[in-house]
Amino acid sequence: MHVVITGASRGIGAELAKRYRADGHTVTGTSRRGGGGLVALDVTRAESFEDLAAHLGGRAVDLVVCNAGIYPDKGQALDTGYPASMWAETFATNVTGVFLTVQALLTNLRAAQGARIAIISSQMASHTRAPGGSYIYRASKAAALNLGRNLATDLAPEGIAVGIYHPGWVRTDMGGDAADISVDEAAEGLIARFDALDKASTGCFQTWDGRDYPY
Repeated sequence: MHVVITGASRGIGAELAKRYRADGHTVTGTSRRGGGGLVALDVTRAESFEDLAAHLGGRAVDLVVCNAGIYPDKGQALDTGYPASMWAETFATNVTGVFLTVQALLTNLRAAQGARIAIISSQMASHTRAPGGSYIYRASKAAALNLGRNLATDLAPEGIAVGIYHPGWVRTDMGGDAADISVDEAAEGLIARFDALDKASTGCFQTWDGRDYPY
């Protein structure tokens, strides 16, 4: 199996890449700067995808994991924070970047049998979870969820399944030391979810441990 993982330089993306390689799969990992066996890909720049396409050539891709994301608005004050530039950067990464990744790899996905797309969103995308704050991140992850659901509809006739996932509150640079689960736990659970993704479950919004989450 050939797996493409964006944002594979650290955290969940790096652990997923390590596990897939250990299981004998071919992994193309990306990071903003590249190096260390990773392909350079800035998901906020459309021209950056040309280099990724050139690297992949016409090779089939069985699974794309859209993992690259940012969470810059922690601790922002409602009265004075959340600048427009932060909104633009976050949506460019967490939403447009997901769409451009899928769009750039459609030819490669179509070359595989039963290809899958996994979009890392968050439980913070759900309309049922609204404790306030983190407006930019929450809105971007809700948009990524909506994007994934619509991609699932459009790609179903081609046999390409799309799943959207909450990876858990993970002890990473983004999640912080107080988070609930380790990177190992998150990666193990997510791989199980990706393995189970098929045409019957396309459009699902699930947690890392297999629970369906309300939209």
